[in-house]
Amino acid sequence: MIRFSEAFTDEQIVSTLSRQLSWSYFKEIVYLKQPLQKEFYAEMCRVERWSVRTLRKKISSMLYERTAISRKPEKLAQLELQNLREEDQMTPDLVFRDPYLLDFLGLKGAYKEKDLEAAILRELEAF
Repeated sequence: MIRFSEAFTDEQIVSTLSRQLSWSYFKEIVYLKQPLQKEFYAEMCRVERWSVRTLRKKISSMLYERTAISRKPEKLAQLELQNLREEDQMTPDLVFRDPYLLDFLGLKGAYKEKDLEAAILRELEAF
């Protein structure tokens, strides 16, 4: 509960989201490090109606990091998320992702370039 109150400080956002998402969603989101990341996943769950299992999969595949919004300055990203929250309007930066889907490599979490190269070479040799 303490972690939850630290993660979601804006009562208005929490009251809106808590009506639409169950506690299971918040248990997954609360462990994310960046506030924008937490808000992104919470809003995407609400708008896209993801299941908790889908949310876990999206977090493990680093969806937020692969979207264009994660590369924007914090203020612009907050404005886009606010627009999504208030008007349910998706922008291209929320939809389009980095075209490289490397889930088949089996890399977990954040990885180094060296690990990525080794995994790609391993898959090429197996092919």
